[in-house]
Amino acid sequence: MNILVTGGAGFIASNVSDAFIAAGHHVIIVDNFSSGKQKNVNSKAKVYTMDIQDPAVENIFRDEKIEVMCHHAAQMDVRRSVSDPKFDASVNALGFLNLMEFGRNYGLKKVLFSSTGGAIYGEQDYFPADEQHPNRPLSPYGITKLLTEKYLFFYKEIYGIDHVILRYANIYGPRQNPHGEAGVVAIFSQKMLKGEQPIINGDGKQTRDYVFVGDVVQANLLGLNYQGSNIFNIGTGIETNVNQLFHHIKKLTGSNCEERHVPAKVGEQMRSVISSTKITEMLGWKPTVSLEEGLKRTVEFFRNK
Repeated sequence: MNILVTGGAGFIASNVSDAFIAAGHHVIIVDNFSSGKQKNVNSKAKVYTMDIQDPAVENIFRDEKIEVMCHHAAQMDVRRSVSDPKFDASVNALGFLNLMEFGRNYGLKKVLFSSTGGAIYGEQDYFPADEQHPNRPLSPYGITKLLTEKYLFFYKEIYGIDHVILRYANIYGPRQNPHGEAGVVAIFSQKMLKGEQPIINGDGKQTRDYVFVGDVVQANLLGLNYQGSNIFNIGTGIETNVNQLFHHIKKLTGSNCEERHVPAKVGEQMRSVISSTKITEMLGWKPTVSLEEGLKRTVEFFRNK
């Protein structure tokens, strides 16, 4: 199968690309390398260094005969989306539409979309949130992710392009860049290994649902083979607060740093945790890597760097 992976030099998408290639698919990557790394790119993938907003993206769909698009390219910084919502929309909304308009004209059959659990649901009414939870995004980032989901429904109804929407929790693991909320694992690991002092925003009791990148890769493989269109949460259903995360990583790195706090970030969500019961029941997916094991693998990755 010819699969276009947008943002394929990035943390999650490069791991997904490796799995697609191992499964025998032909992977084409488009990435502007604003945050992605060349060293993440599989040597068997064909790479186009290009922004997803570039009209020349048409050439990729025309020449490569793309059947499936795995869309991970994004402006992924929640705080930047708040300070510059126009930029967030230009990448996450208009960039996506640029891809889809060419895709529908050149035979695109399916889209795998990396959406977001926490940022779409906002402050939760119940824990963990399932796919039926009200959508109340508190940031332009969450808004554009939700908007993209709505556009996917449009392209399914009007043009027959299937979609599998994966609403990620907070992904961590090898190759992670210290961007976005989930970047706290990379930030803490790097700083502690270098003997530097990490800081915790607020009281550190804010919780997130941390899922290992290897488990996310398996969800993408299942989504690739799923027949039809659907939305699935990808998370563990387990809340971990920042203080707990700090001490897990401190132990793994052997650091002697202090637990140091600074004032909380304005508007930061306090609790975020999602249920993956739906994809477990329908596709058999469930997280297999515990937080302790996942953090161990991640710290070793940064240690070896």
